[in-house]
Amino acid sequence: MADLWWRLVRFGFRLLYNELAFTYDWVSSVVSFGAWRCWQRTALLHLNVPQDAPVLELAHGTGSLQVDMQRQGYSTIGYDLSPFMGRIAHTKLNRAGLPAKLVRGDVAALPFPDESFAAIVCTFPTAFITSPAVLQEANRVLRPGGSLIIVPGAVFTGGGILARGLEGLYRITGQREDAPFQVGDLFSEFGFTAERVEESCPHSRVILILARKKGAGAA
Repeated sequence: MADLWWRLVRFGFRLLYNELAFTYDWVSSVVSFGAWRCWQRTALLHLNVPQDAPVLELAHGTGSLQVDMQRQGYSTIGYDLSPFMGRIAHTKLNRAGLPAKLVRGDVAALPFPDESFAAIVCTFPTAFITSPAVLQEANRVLRPGGSLIIVPGAVFTGGGILARGLEGLYRITGQREDAPFQVGDLFSEFGFTAERVEESCPHSRVILILARKKGAGAA
């Protein structure tokens, strides 16, 4: 039964990221009590690179953070496997009057030269983000001293039956596992120094992992 449950969970997420991607923004708002965009934007609080510096967003989703970063002057590229997310993000950027620099592909094989980016941002990824292949690729395409900013999740700080219900939903769908929230030796093994920090949003705390490629400062 457990195996069947996790197959259903994975199937549900696959639909959400693909055929049902048009519901993603709505679903995200509902399951965060409207704090989703605040959760996403905490990554920008730690994007300490020059505004014209090249920034890669892994798993760009519907493109909301691409809009945020470009409006702040960053030179961004979005990368995602889902063609459905790509189309939505492209439309969202066009409507905002911004260039849609989006690439489709596997995060374990990034099609970019070595040391291409000053920073990489990834918000609410699945477990792929801590896989050895992805961390190796992230290290390869980052400049020495470049930042890898991950927002793996958030936890509700308010009480109430709805908050408890949503926390239960996160747990039974595998989104309260400890692994993505730990830094330990994992990032060090792949050439990063890393720390876990938290930021506040309405009725919630956002967890971030701030990793930096060992080497000189990024510019």
